[in-house]
Amino acid sequence: MSEQLKRRVAFVSPRFGAEIIGGAEAVVRDIALGLVERDWSVEVLTTCAVNPYTWANELPESSEVHDGILVRRFENVLAASASKEHAVHGRIYAGEVPSLDDQVTWLNALFRTPGLFEALLREKDTFDAVIFAPYLFWTTTVCMPAVADRAVVMPCLHDEVYAYLDVMRHVLSLPASVWFLSGPEHDLAHRMGPVTPNHSVIGSGMEVPKIYRPDKFRSEYGIDSPFLLYVGRREADKGWPWLVDLFSRTELPVKLVCAGAGDAEVPPRLRGRVIDVGLLSIDQRNNALAAALAYVQPSLNESYSRTVMESWLASRPVLARKGSTVVEWHCARSGGGTAFGTPRELAGHAERLLADTARAKEMGERGRAYVLENYQWPHVLDLIEADLFSLKANSR
Repeated sequence: MSEQLKRRVAFVSPRFGAEIIGGAEAVVRDIALGLVERDWSVEVLTTCAVNPYTWANELPESSEVHDGILVRRFENVLAASASKEHAVHGRIYAGEVPSLDDQVTWLNALFRTPGLFEALLREKDTFDAVIFAPYLFWTTTVCMPAVADRAVVMPCLHDEVYAYLDVMRHVLSLPASVWFLSGPEHDLAHRMGPVTPNHSVIGSGMEVPKIYRPDKFRSEYGIDSPFLLYVGRREADKGWPWLVDLFSRTELPVKLVCAGAGDAEVPPRLRGRVIDVGLLSIDQRNNALAAALAYVQPSLNESYSRTVMESWLASRPVLARKGSTVVEWHCARSGGGTAFGTPRELAGHAERLLADTARAKEMGERGRAYVLENYQWPHVLDLIEADLFSLKANSR
């Protein structure tokens, strides 16, 4: 192994593990595993939390090697009383920008991980780069400045109220480098304020399943008729209640199947039309995607959207919510999807796909070609390595 490849990097993420499905944490894990395969020494500094709502310490403090990655967990310190934090959060969620003191109160009350911060201070000179994701949490906003000269931030940025807070401004301007997952995310960052000069759009890689068994999914869950599919957290921030409401105002002869974490909260009047299959394994999810008439992405807050890419790899078209800039961008570039914003538009798209199976197949195949051309891990890891090598060279 050449001297150039003897590199040591750390990732800092609020959660980490194979059980964390989707989101920034999944991208972090995939990149970390990819760098291990390329002979990098990789550590992950994370918390003991699993639940992204409570941030409770469900796992013990530990240092263990998993799949070639040294995973170090540090306990969270949670606020004794979060009443003021909840009040401030309510004001932020309503679109208000509170005072800087109140913003700091909100950020610190969510969780703090002082042991992780102290470890970075002690060991920062031993890492060639420290990669933080996503932008929003204490593990990035507070810990990143301690190693700013070798920090890389992968913000997974959304056009949401939190991104405009004063306590977030330094996250994009201070680190040595910033990695974006899509062109619209890059453009959004520049509209928000200063971005460090060394930044790039790296995208994200996708694992390509070897086989799909749509009939197995149908038989396993007793679904014989055509259906639209949503996979993800069933919560307002991901657009799930909005989609259920929209779907309820159609008379589509298809079902809406949903899978993922959280309570689907299907109204009694929609039971039988909206089917909750709960958490799926990776194979079950792939089979469900291949069995669907189309994948529906109701979320406005996407920086990349892995589930959209997974649908296209299964050669199924995508129906995207209007206003979801990133997903609409992918659909326009690929020709693999179209957007909707009303019950009539949703019904019209679905009915056309039902009536024209050749069109549905063509859209899905265009989407698959788009993913294979743009989002394969070897290409993405080449971009990441090039930036890491550049940071190391510039630090000499």
